[in-house]
Amino acid sequence: MQTESKRLLEDFEEFLHKNLPQIDSFHPHYNKALSDMFHAGGKRFRPQLLLEVVSAYEPLLIPAAFHVAMAIEMLHTYSLIHDDLPTFDDASLRRGHPTLHVTYDQVTATLVGDALNSHSFYMIADAPLGSDQKIALIKELALNGGAEGMVLGQAIDCFFENRPLSLDELSFLHINKTAKLIAASMKMGAIIVDLHEQKQQLLYDIGLKIGLLFQIQDDIIDATMSPEEAGKPTQNDAAKNSFTNLLGIDGAKKEKEKLIAEIETKLYDLEDRLRKRLQHLIEYYLK
Repeated sequence: MQTESKRLLEDFEEFLHKNLPQIDSFHPHYNKALSDMFHAGGKRFRPQLLLEVVSAYEPLLIPAAFHVAMAIEMLHTYSLIHDDLPTFDDASLRRGHPTLHVTYDQVTATLVGDALNSHSFYMIADAPLGSDQKIALIKELALNGGAEGMVLGQAIDCFFENRPLSLDELSFLHINKTAKLIAASMKMGAIIVDLHEQKQQLLYDIGLKIGLLFQIQDDIIDATMSPEEAGKPTQNDAAKNSFTNLLGIDGAKKEKEKLIAEIETKLYDLEDRLRKRLQHLIEYYLK
């Protein structure tokens, strides 16, 4: 990873750990459960997309943007905790560590997910940004992480398990479940630096393609890596609507290369200062 991007991510990681919620109570493990998933690591891909946009245009706004980047990571983490629950994937491993319902119990995992969901919006409301910006950011996160986005994708994923979808239907599922929050991360960076609406939409559209690429890559990892290599259960999604199950591993790899080409073409609609940052992230995480 390039030095500047690496330093940006390190600074964000430090901010995240310093600002994890600490709640006064006599519950024996509530605070630890709130922070366990963050201490387990993670790519921080969504926060980094937001921070790269901000850094490309208004680097002085990075400290304020950390609050919003953390909000996105909290909402994403809530979704992972709930996705791992027995009622969904019943996963025992996440990021190389036991999942929360395994470490504690289902009640604790469910409530921690709920808490991180709501606290993500508090992080934005408390950010040192203008009121109009914060309203726009909250709206964007709610739209893409809620009923019209990630939750819709999860609902479709669960309802149609064991029922194969077409490629268009599968893409719709994962645009909602995965890609919209990634796209929102880029658009929210654009909102922070006050880019015009046309540029915000361009970044959102590129983000949707990056999000689909991210999902295809995840499906390929699931189909080709061991749990130890991936840090989570793998090769257990035979009933899932995945790109590898629908297209085969070779077909999914071809779809991945097609998306990379489409994204690289769209990136040339951006200024060099941002295009190069995004090209680097795609090279580092998704190729």
